[in-house]
Amino acid sequence: MLQQLLFRLNKNSIANMKYALFLSFLSGMNVLMAQEGDSLSVLKMDELIISGQYNPQTVNKSIYEVRVINREMIDRQAGNNLADLLNQTLNMNIIPNANTGKSGVQMFGLDSQYFKILVDNIPLINDEGLGNNTDLTQINLDDVQQIEIVEGSMGVEYGANAISGIINIITKKSVQHKWVISPMIQEETVGKEYNWRNQGRHIQSLKVDHNISDRLFANVTYTRNDFMGFWNDYHGKFHLENDGKRGFEWLPKRQHTAKGILRYKHDNYQLFYKLEFFNEGIKRYSNEVLQNYDPATETDQPVGSDAKFKTHRWVHHLNASGRFEDVVNYDFSFSLQQQKRAVEQFQYDLRKDEKFDALSQIYESRKGYYSKGNFSNFIENKTFDFQMGYEFSVMDGYASSLAGTFADPINKKLENYDVFASSEITLSKKLSLRPGARVLFSPQFDNQVAWSMSAKYLFEKGYELRAILGSSPRLPNYEELYSYFVDVNHNVQGNPNLKPEQGKSAFLHLKKQFDFQPNAALQSKVSAWYIDVKDKIDLVVVEVAPLAYSYRNINAYKTFGFTWTNNIRYNDFTAGMGVTYAGVSQELEAQSNQKADFLFAAQFNVNASYPVPTTKTVFSAFVKYNGPINQFVQRQNELNETVFIKGRQDGFTWFDASIKQRFLQDKLEVTAGARNLMNIKSINTTATNAGAHDAAASTLMLGYGRSYFLKLLYKINL
Repeated sequence: MLQQLLFRLNKNSIANMKYALFLSFLSGMNVLMAQEGDSLSVLKMDELIISGQYNPQTVNKSIYEVRVINREMIDRQAGNNLADLLNQTLNMNIIPNANTGKSGVQMFGLDSQYFKILVDNIPLINDEGLGNNTDLTQINLDDVQQIEIVEGSMGVEYGANAISGIINIITKKSVQHKWVISPMIQEETVGKEYNWRNQGRHIQSLKVDHNISDRLFANVTYTRNDFMGFWNDYHGKFHLENDGKRGFEWLPKRQHTAKGILRYKHDNYQLFYKLEFFNEGIKRYSNEVLQNYDPATETDQPVGSDAKFKTHRWVHHLNASGRFEDVVNYDFSFSLQQQKRAVEQFQYDLRKDEKFDALSQIYESRKGYYSKGNFSNFIENKTFDFQMGYEFSVMDGYASSLAGTFADPINKKLENYDVFASSEITLSKKLSLRPGARVLFSPQFDNQVAWSMSAKYLFEKGYELRAILGSSPRLPNYEELYSYFVDVNHNVQGNPNLKPEQGKSAFLHLKKQFDFQPNAALQSKVSAWYIDVKDKIDLVVVEVAPLAYSYRNINAYKTFGFTWTNNIRYNDFTAGMGVTYAGVSQELEAQSNQKADFLFAAQFNVNASYPVPTTKTVFSAFVKYNGPINQFVQRQNELNETVFIKGRQDGFTWFDASIKQRFLQDKLEVTAGARNLMNIKSINTTATNAGAHDAAASTLMLGYGRSYFLKLLYKINL
């Protein structure tokens, strides 16, 4: 019966949602997603949050609606990086790229240029800037306490590129014991592929926490993540035939992450310093093999043209916070971050297992100086408070990796200097307001302004209404400004005269928690949103003969939708269900025949959990259905004219499950489970614009099929 349901659920139809719902509740009676003996994190109203707050405070007191993914949830999914974790989140779509090894994410249909990923309230450097376009597979979660997601424009609090929201990763800075030593091993299959030598995914980690004194805490974490690639129908590195089957379907890569933190906590202030080093190597093997056949000797010398890409990233973060002379609260962060990407291109002799004609160089570099500071709680007043602060970033680096075939890089600098202020006004026990504004100064662009107005209203009988109306500009990135990819067959150039995009959004959340006696609770929330982006940047044809492309501020983007989520707890059993329905409209002002109709899509997720009290076994499962997506895309007709047609991307379902068991007086934690139980690899799509030189893809690769994992975590408390 279960196999039949799984088969049906893999069909691309609206019926998938019904099957997913039924299957989740069927599974939930025996398995699923909960904290041992406790409710879901969303039901814990006293959970402390940091994002967007003047001071850390509980979820129910926040004027913003903040979603929290806590440590228990991360562990139940055996999430090693952010890509492992967010594929079950509503209004988010993970976009993997098998050819580069990267994974991006869309939030409310907008890509990762429109929201920020932060670690302890500071943006993280990456290929294209600071906090945006981040590769999710490069963000390790071993030292993470919780992840906070705020939806809606956060331009006042976090500056440019925060139109659809932020994801703030909060790291752990304390433990209960004097010493906590936590070694971990995690083994995963990649689809059906696994062995100890050259298949599968192999993860090792060691985390050491130490309370040096009552005031001084230190942590060191090291993680090695070795993804051996997805072979699928390919034959790997040593394949000798020139049949297009050499190499991998999904590129292999190896990551090393080392982190450390030192925190000092006094009665009136706190200091911490964090250091992170990240190293990644991605191997790319040519599918074609040059045979070099010698008829005189009737021998050959098979050679491949291969490359290895290396990423090195350093992040320094110094933070000071506290209260000065019982007059004002302060919070300052200073960060120096640098990332370099290098490539080694070489010819590889397959028979001799040797490389020759190697050429190495750094083709991309980012160095960023960042600081943010704010003052708040100037007066002891329960009805009024305000905050003022500054933020600046200076990014110095090479142009995008699209800048030619690793030719001489273009060195450019991007700078931002912002000031902001907001106030929180409690008009009554029921109504609170927070107006705010930020001015953004930059030598590269005209001055920008971000504003917001947030409100919280508490109705009778426990209903909570939260609203946020605000704006945030989206600044052009390195690729859009400075890319230069010109040769005999290509002409794609950046545009240094681009202006920032202008984004506005409105979000509304109505929430109520129902407590039933003796041990049951239901939390229900309805959300609605509207996002409008003007002067949207896109790649357009600027010359027909010869064909040339450049970036222009020509488009507009609008989306609106509704989300309904429910989380329930009954004794030890917990479950959740959510559905979202959204419409997207895109306008291209350069095309007279372009359609700007709203096209709608749905997402649906369910989860449930049951911890067995006698054995402390926790069964968890997660299901998310992503409905079909329609999109107007550009095509060239027989007259070589650009026309628009409605493309369609098929729907698909993610289904993950796990079992967690503790042994040896809770010292040993074993988690086993499966990802992608629906065995999704690729889906059909006609919703992709034909690129500058390629036809639209007919399939979109999303995963490498059903995979299984086993995680062993041992905690030594001294």
